[in-house]
Amino acid sequence: MKLLFDLFPVLLFFIAFKLQGIYVATAVAIAATVVQLIWSKLRHGKIDTMLWVGFAIITVFGGATLLLHDETFIKFKPSALYWLFAVILLGANLLFRKNLMRSLLQEKLALPHRVWDRLNLSWALFFAALGFLNLYVARNYSTDTWVNFKLFGFTGLMFIFVLGQGMWLSKYVDEKKESN
Repeated sequence: MKLLFDLFPVLLFFIAFKLQGIYVATAVAIAATVVQLIWSKLRHGKIDTMLWVGFAIITVFGGATLLLHDETFIKFKPSALYWLFAVILLGANLLFRKNLMRSLLQEKLALPHRVWDRLNLSWALFFAALGFLNLYVARNYSTDTWVNFKLFGFTGLMFIFVLGQGMWLSKYVDEKKESN
């Protein structure tokens, strides 16, 4: 359910793009993110920090796209978001000695310190790579190809990466502790 919630604006963006083009799709993505904020507040009583970050980025880049009637801005939005994630993961670790992946997952996983560091670094590098990949596709292919890649390519890459991470981390899961 969380995956569908996270993909909600992207799915609506994709559908709106196919039906009405990039500018309507951009407005729909902004509106869908507002709906996510409202839903999150009503359902959970609070709004996740990352949802606020996503809203700020879609509003800035989407707003620039609509205001300047230039699709370049919305095409750069995923790169900005992915790079922000990478900077946050690395910056928190380097500047504050706070491993955010550990903070997010420590209740579900017991890992050695070095594994938490590798996990945090691997996610940061993955997000940085996605940002560059987005720029490559946005600059070298049609908007239609970029929109398809935004939904299917990034979702597929994320799935493969998470699967790989799961396989790597599975050797650290204590089966006896998990069965309790």
